[in-house]
Amino acid sequence: MESPVFSIDEVAVPAEPGAPGWADFEAAVLVRNTIETDAYGTDVLGFTAVEVFPSWLTLEHSPRHLFVAKVHGRIVARALYETLADPSSPFAWFTVEVLPEWRRNGIGTALTQLLESRADAEGRSNRIVYAVSPDAPGRRLVARSGFGSVPRWNPEVRFLLGHGYSLEQVERGSRLPLPLDVHALDRTLADAQAAAGSDYTALVWTGRTPQRWLEDLALLYTRMSTDAPTAGLEEPEDVWSVERLVAEQEASARGPRIALVAAAMHRPSGRLAGFTELSVPADPSRAVSQEDTLVLKEHRGHRLGMLVKAANLRQLALQHPEQTVVTTFNAEENRYMLDVNEALGFVPMGYEGAWRRVSAAAGNAGSSATTGS
Repeated sequence: MESPVFSIDEVAVPAEPGAPGWADFEAAVLVRNTIETDAYGTDVLGFTAVEVFPSWLTLEHSPRHLFVAKVHGRIVARALYETLADPSSPFAWFTVEVLPEWRRNGIGTALTQLLESRADAEGRSNRIVYAVSPDAPGRRLVARSGFGSVPRWNPEVRFLLGHGYSLEQVERGSRLPLPLDVHALDRTLADAQAAAGSDYTALVWTGRTPQRWLEDLALLYTRMSTDAPTAGLEEPEDVWSVERLVAEQEASARGPRIALVAAAMHRPSGRLAGFTELSVPADPSRAVSQEDTLVLKEHRGHRLGMLVKAANLRQLALQHPEQTVVTTFNAEENRYMLDVNEALGFVPMGYEGAWRRVSAAAGNAGSSATTGS
């Protein structure tokens, strides 16, 4: 059968929901949701376009571009190109997603070549791709980290290997059914506080960060990029200023999701030593998203990860008892955080690979290091 004719366009970010361009933006989000549902076997990971929209309001801090492929006017695939605000950074993050029924028509290859060419033109030689890999029988490909593997003959695995990417890390997706036993959660929280000792205490808040903690939280977000395990991805430092944090939270407030934050304060210094954040949807049939969790290296060994996670789940149970599930993602080598999650009741849901490719062609405008397949 002859391959369909398709076009690729960049989607201009709409000024607001419902504004010109919104239909394409919404259709691109639907592609993302369809891919996630197909890969994980559940639709709890879905986001509405209105929920995604705030992340596109601070492009000066988090530059990104959205491309879509259309067949007869219908969006059948999407691609994301993301970088750091620093123009000298050699890193770029790619996402390419094609609806299952439109694969093997050259669409994924064309989108990948577009992203590669853009990265070459901007001198971004380090390309990172996160791709979900549904379980399948047969040979496995082990990550270079030595932790976790993906099915060797999966289409996304063969595609990425064929385009020169190496599997550096595997991330586990986990889910926590709700509601939890509040009394058991209180005991867990009390045990974690006892282990942390009198030098630490848990704080919780909803929405925007209180003024007192803005500088500390900006530091914690920055350290997320350097202190979390990244295996051979060599992920760069992503600097957060107070101005960036405020701008991101102002943008987030324009969406329907609610942020719940728990932090561990180090009493002797009066500074935050760790934090965790939950993103709560309005629709309880979809998942509460476990966002960043970090304990600064210099404060580890006091069970602060359990302290902040238990405190935030307690806050979730009190404020949003209607919620039905929490989802989280962790590197397979991050055994400490996996232990915390498993103790709280999280169970594996699926896995995704973190892939990397270093291109020698970066800086040659218009060139592409990929080949068709």
